[in-house]
Amino acid sequence: MFAGTLTQTTVRDIVSFNGKLHARDFDIAITLNPVAKTSPKSPDFEVTAINRTRRTIRIGSAWDQISDKTGNRYISLQVDVGNGPFRVNAVQTEEARKAKSNDFDIIPFVANSVMKSGSISGELTAMDADNAFAGYVANMMFDLNFMLIENEYKTAEKHPDYRIEISSPNGTAIRVGSAWLATSEKTGNDYISLLINTPDGDLRVNAVQNEEQRGGDTFSIIPFVEAGETVGSATGGLALVA
Repeated sequence: MFAGTLTQTTVRDIVSFNGKLHARDFDIAITLNPVAKTSPKSPDFEVTAINRTRRTIRIGSAWDQISDKTGNRYISLQVDVGNGPFRVNAVQTEEARKAKSNDFDIIPFVANSVMKSGSISGELTAMDADNAFAGYVANMMFDLNFMLIENEYKTAEKHPDYRIEISSPNGTAIRVGSAWLATSEKTGNDYISLLINTPDGDLRVNAVQNEEQRGGDTFSIIPFVEAGETVGSATGGLALVA
């Protein structure tokens, strides 16, 4: 549940980065300064931030990487702001690469683990404008308010119909997942399949309407249950670009 930006600066052939990192509980400015590598696996940068008393604190490390899959450069960060370590990646959009921009977008590190939905509950309500939804999903250890925003970049059937966003304390939108409109092969009823990235793994839930809700604006969020149904590309992980 993280978002942010990084901008590369090069002075006398020394590369550093400045940026911002956002989560539901914090908004911080970060700096990546180069460090001497002691082995191929050692970090390329130290990540620092300013605390409340204006003291510079080292909060993590970062590695300058090349994707084995795409050949594109990205920055892998491991950070701890006091609540335990987490990982994020700083990547460039296709437009940024074509423009030879120095700007990177920070996105969640997507693991292959899947969070069991268990005793999840929640609600989703259609908004009056912009084809958006507002909702929440929660259990005894997890509580998240979010918005479903229409995916204006959808160009293929497998792309998600909505992106799932939360807000940081200063109101910065953070993308935490994707959602697909779907129709049950068994009942013929419409529902929404959601895939949410959480610190404990990817959470899959469905937003459905019971007999009383059907035709209205409210959906109930229920645990995802494997039932042999196919929902777009909802089984293929988060689509963070499309």
